[in-house]
Amino acid sequence: MTRTFAGLKTLAATLTAAGVLLASGSAWATTTVRMAPNGDLKTLDPSFNTVYITRNHGYMVFDTLFAQDSKGEIRPQMVDTWTKSDDGKKWSFTLRDGLQFNDGAPVTAADCVASIERWAKKDTLGRLMMKAGAKFNVVNDKTFELTLDNDFGLVLAALSKPSGMPLFIMPKRLADTDPNVPITEMVGSGPFLFKKDEWVPGNKVVYVKNPNYKPRAEPADGLAGGKVAKVDRVEWVYIPDANTAAAALQNGEIDMIESVTPDFLPVLEGNSDVSLIPSLASQGMVVPNFLHPPFNNAKARQAMYHVIDQAAFVSAVGYGGKYRTEYCGSMYTCSSPFATDAGAAPYKKPDFEKAKQLLKEAGYKNEKVVILYPTDNVNGPANLVLAQALQKAGFNVDLQAMDWASVAARRLKKDAPDNGGWNIFLTHGGYFDASTPVTNPWLSAPCGNGLPGWPCDEELDKLRSQWIAEGDPAKSKELAAKIQERAYESVPYVMWGEFKPVIATRGLKNTDLMKVGIPVMWNVEK
Repeated sequence: MTRTFAGLKTLAATLTAAGVLLASGSAWATTTVRMAPNGDLKTLDPSFNTVYITRNHGYMVFDTLFAQDSKGEIRPQMVDTWTKSDDGKKWSFTLRDGLQFNDGAPVTAADCVASIERWAKKDTLGRLMMKAGAKFNVVNDKTFELTLDNDFGLVLAALSKPSGMPLFIMPKRLADTDPNVPITEMVGSGPFLFKKDEWVPGNKVVYVKNPNYKPRAEPADGLAGGKVAKVDRVEWVYIPDANTAAAALQNGEIDMIESVTPDFLPVLEGNSDVSLIPSLASQGMVVPNFLHPPFNNAKARQAMYHVIDQAAFVSAVGYGGKYRTEYCGSMYTCSSPFATDAGAAPYKKPDFEKAKQLLKEAGYKNEKVVILYPTDNVNGPANLVLAQALQKAGFNVDLQAMDWASVAARRLKKDAPDNGGWNIFLTHGGYFDASTPVTNPWLSAPCGNGLPGWPCDEELDKLRSQWIAEGDPAKSKELAAKIQERAYESVPYVMWGEFKPVIATRGLKNTDLMKVGIPVMWNVEK
């Protein structure tokens, strides 16, 4: 049967009148996936902060030069071919044919170099690469070169960094923006495009398939390979109440929850229509502010380690059984190649008397300790456990409730805690962020960094520089253990346990890629 364009318009009008078309305004016959994200998207620039929801937004809109597959192996993504000199100090990269931004403009080598240089001013690995004397040169539209003054064995690791601050490629005119000023115009190189006209902060974020994106030919694997958009539209529907989100998933009103509040795991496990996807292990982190008392003193930070009962923290968050690690003393996650217990022994069990002694030695004057407490975040209950434990050790705790988006914004402030600043916030690092001495953000941050908490320890920085230059795997592992020992002394952060966040889906296929812990939407079918 042949239908005219006019006939199709009449049919569409009839369906609209009957309420069949989606209330969101999606076009007729489009396929839409609705996800309840971890929080509210407030910052669009993925090179501006390390908040996971901004990172996830980055993967929707932008692509990367290299990527890591499900085994952590580095593969080319936007790059087609590359060469390296024998001494590792000169590199050449050539882009794939047909790469375009979502506005139809070609992706050029100049765009890539500008993106790298902006990213390198903020990211830990980028800073280290520039410290090794990295210089970039545009050869032609498709090729650029990198030269290094000093040894830097992590070139591909930096260019493929999967989390924290991944290197996303944007147009040069945007990448030329001051890195301390967030970009708000989203012209991306990735499989989806951001619908700014439909963005409702605190409610909804909308993406649609990017018609100008050219996927790689090989199958997708982890964050690498062919990123094929098989759905037309993706909506992030912000639902801060976990009960409402779980009910919406079971009723078919949404298709996915990015991170299930653990209390609802037993309920969802009993629903045959719901699939649960445990991700790689994540590590709970207590981040202290080095700029203000009492945590400008290492002994006060060490005191915090003596109040941590990992089982109590992880249980409070709600993870049990196969979703938790009973105890982990490794700052690299216990399933990573660098896992070690070095330096952990004194802190395996809580010792409140030791905490009180260290607090006294730190010269604590009963200052208020402001904890930023997100009530809409999976880690929320851990804040209550921490507050109680710190009070028991003699800290004067001020627990300030807010949503996670507000925590993410406020943690960037360097003001004193009694003037809108802070002392502590809790977060967690996914496997990719906590598996090596340089990808673990608060473990790897050198003095003068822009990371919230502003950790600074020159000895830790020197050890990390040695690790970067070391080419022997056995010696690298020894150095990683020494780095951890020093971190337990200087305390850039406090680890509160290890668990596996769970993604829940309903009616979706090809979701295995999400096991990396990032809700990637390419290759997903509904």
